[in-house]
Amino acid sequence: MKKVISFPHLGNYFIPIKYFLTKLTNLEVMEAPPITKKTIELGNKYSPNDVCIPFKYNLGNFIESLELGANILVQAGGGCRYRYYAEVQETILKDLGYEFEFIKLIPNDHLNFREVYHIFKKLNPHLSFFKFFHVIVITLFFIYYMDKIDIIIRKRIGFEKNKNSFLSLKKKMYKDFSKCSHITTLTYCYLKYRKKFKRIPINKPKNCLKVGIIGELYTSMEPFSSYFLEEELAKMNIELKRYTDLSYLLWKKKLITKYMLFKSRKYCSYTLGADGLDNVYRTIQLSKRFDGIIHTKPFGCTPEVGAMPIIKKVASDKKIPIIFFSYDCETSSEGITTRLEAFYDLIKIRKESK
Repeated sequence: MKKVISFPHLGNYFIPIKYFLTKLTNLEVMEAPPITKKTIELGNKYSPNDVCIPFKYNLGNFIESLELGANILVQAGGGCRYRYYAEVQETILKDLGYEFEFIKLIPNDHLNFREVYHIFKKLNPHLSFFKFFHVIVITLFFIYYMDKIDIIIRKRIGFEKNKNSFLSLKKKMYKDFSKCSHITTLTYCYLKYRKKFKRIPINKPKNCLKVGIIGELYTSMEPFSSYFLEEELAKMNIELKRYTDLSYLLWKKKLITKYMLFKSRKYCSYTLGADGLDNVYRTIQLSKRFDGIIHTKPFGCTPEVGAMPIIKKVASDKKIPIIFFSYDCETSSEGITTRLEAFYDLIKIRKESK
């Protein structure tokens, strides 16, 4: 039987993940179909009622991939309830009658590169440890450069003179990134596109509105799950700041956790689990030069529920407007739009009054 490997979506990160799996396994790699309403309907139908919504999106992704012929599924794991996704999803899918191999990359909540190497060695017996390490390093740089470009885009996309100029260039960049097989060529490609993005014509006022996005990682990074929040804010001519990206989760977070706890010591004596402490710290930082904050989370996300009263206290002390969006399968796009427009009016009037 032909082996076809697949994995769940997480924004545009499916591109470096596909690159990573293709280079390591030499198998056919199928990214899950783009997330649609059907994806969440499938995930919701077969998931436990109270499970968080990223679980349902992932499960829907897996079902759609299996229906298209995938027979090897990959899940990362680690952190909050995400550490339990793989076992529960595998059980549900096998109960539904699907036949497949399930790979969990981070068992026991700890990443062990030697164990991961042996996982891929089974899929590709010719894989050397040197190539394994080389592909990991290139993929990490791929992700890092993606995130650096996204920072530039969020600052400028709301003010582009020609519609879709940023997004069309980003698509070209991803294609070129995917062709790179060495760090030097990837770095050269990144530097080339960084210049191109900065040259895109914009009409940005000096005193534009600035909004920071904080919250749970999946609803921050997967546009469909937050009803394309960043895209809607860009249409309102707002400069955006988002801290959570894959670079942050993979290595930056570990480096600055103690620093964040120190800077947030007035409000937190310990970490709150997942991104709870991070978002308290971010609220403090954003209050210094931003006009408003948007907090996103799945309904029932325990770490964020615990952090919200503290975040509200910080926002009150720092006198910065904040709005909370909680997403589930029944969330109405019209309700989100109405609240977002009201928030926009609030921060605009507040800025003009200053």
